[in-house]
Amino acid sequence: MNLLQHIAQSRHLLRKSELKVADHVLLDPAAVMHSSMADLAHSVGISEPTIVRFCRAIGCSGFQDLKLKLAQTLHTLMEVREKLDPVELQRAVSLMSQAQRVEFYGFGASGAVAADAQHKFFRLLLTAAAYSDPHMQAMSAVTLKPSDVAICISQSGRSKDLLITANLVRESGASLITLCPSQTPLAELSTVNLAIDVHEDTEIYTPLTSRIAHLVVIDVLAMGVAMARGPSLVNHLKSVKRSLRSLRLSPKSVKALDD
Repeated sequence: MNLLQHIAQSRHLLRKSELKVADHVLLDPAAVMHSSMADLAHSVGISEPTIVRFCRAIGCSGFQDLKLKLAQTLHTLMEVREKLDPVELQRAVSLMSQAQRVEFYGFGASGAVAADAQHKFFRLLLTAAAYSDPHMQAMSAVTLKPSDVAICISQSGRSKDLLITANLVRESGASLITLCPSQTPLAELSTVNLAIDVHEDTEIYTPLTSRIAHLVVIDVLAMGVAMARGPSLVNHLKSVKRSLRSLRLSPKSVKALDD
């Protein structure tokens, strides 16, 4: 099990101050890997001894050991990025940018990735939806048209219900993009497979590295679709961002509430 996965699953064992360190590490592990203990303590707003306690609580001998294990974990994610086939990636972007509908399917942790993907893509003026229920997936799949795209997300590539959905997608004539390990039943059904080959121990723990890798690939796809859809989309995204400002408290308002 990699370090990020271990930290995420050990949260319930950590003290409140150690949880702050854990959240910071999970949010930006690359920055932590290149920081000093003093810098990390300042960024998180805790003491250096707290960082030492956090390291020991998650099974590291010290801060340097933490950084070494982070480097090993992040190397795995870099390998996933480097192994992405640029031709297949471009094919996926082209299919999605021209689609009438884009549907995301996944179960469990992959269902959470699908929901995140739907959130990203509906802002790109695409009709996007995400389903993690097999019945909803089936109903969605049989209503797809050849101009539509379905994206199946799976850590194993062998989920029975997802394979049923994938077959329904192919029968509908829609394009099927899969984010899953290569040489799996799901990958073999795909129009385009973006292979994500990450080994994880999932007997006890929910997979984390593969989930992060899936989220990274979703971000790459979203960026590619945004670029493919042209400059007019930029003004739309700016408008969306402006609309969100009214939903947030200003720093002065937050301070007033604290007081």
